[in-house]
Amino acid sequence: MKTFDYRRASSVSDAIDAAVQTGGAYLAGGTNLVDLMKYGVAQPPALIDLGRLGLTSVTATEAGGVYIEAGVTNSALANHTLIRTRYPVLSQAILSGATVQIRNMATAGGNLLQRTRCPYFMDTDFVQCNKRAPGSGCAALNGFNREHAVLGAAQGCVATNPSDMAVALTILDAVVHVAGPGGARRIPIGEFFRLPGATPEIDNALEPAELIVGVELPPSPYPAKSWYLKVRDRHSYAFALVSVAVGVVLSDGVIASAAMALGGVAPKPWRLVESEAALVGKAPGPRAFRAAARAAMSGAQPLSQNAFKIDLARQAVIRALTLAAGAAG
Repeated sequence: MKTFDYRRASSVSDAIDAAVQTGGAYLAGGTNLVDLMKYGVAQPPALIDLGRLGLTSVTATEAGGVYIEAGVTNSALANHTLIRTRYPVLSQAILSGATVQIRNMATAGGNLLQRTRCPYFMDTDFVQCNKRAPGSGCAALNGFNREHAVLGAAQGCVATNPSDMAVALTILDAVVHVAGPGGARRIPIGEFFRLPGATPEIDNALEPAELIVGVELPPSPYPAKSWYLKVRDRHSYAFALVSVAVGVVLSDGVIASAAMALGGVAPKPWRLVESEAALVGKAPGPRAFRAAARAAMSGAQPLSQNAFKIDLARQAVIRALTLAAGAAG
């Protein structure tokens, strides 16, 4: 591991000043960043420890939503009464990820910033990785790509976003609150993550030295009928081959509104706008769910080893919608 400076921030403004001065990275739970440093993938000149900042509250907002401070651990968030009752799909998503030990350390802000687990990115012995070394190429295009993207990818990068939490936050229309040298900003979750395009090394919309301070959830219409379904190679401690978060509102026997997003298939949580529209006004059932599933994978472009994800995602959508529509409430 490369030598680095270490600073312990006493406030948000102190943390931002330290990041500006050193060009360093923020350290919260460290469950991803420390691994990347050990592997030589990340080599920040400094770490700015956020452990003394607090930022560990989950509170109801006056608008009827919830504000989650960035330092809340995944375990605390998943088990918080406000989340379990108002946003159960978020609780389900978080509890499907990692292990208890990692969830006890990982934070809400850090979860949004975790990097892809593409093996070519994680292993510096592979020279070709545009996300780690811009301009070097993408080894996954002609290599092992079973776990890679079928939607939203580019010729320069086909890595997927690994977050379960972010998929649920996408259907909840979360807003990410950040602070930085230029002041405070609010970034809708749909604008927070970036597709690779010509700059695959840039994962999100954060500017240099900006710090996530919280995530705001508006009131959700879906607490009674929502579901998070994760399909993976083994039951625990595995990233999604495909995941899907869904929420529906039923009125007079038909679907009045729906929200859907996929994980494990794209460089960012993939909002299924066409599928949502296909459900509105339809009676919940196999016919409507199959139509939504077909729309979900419109435009998919599989690689040599991951075409199975297309049918897997369609079946996951049908299953998640079936479970959500049948949920109590």
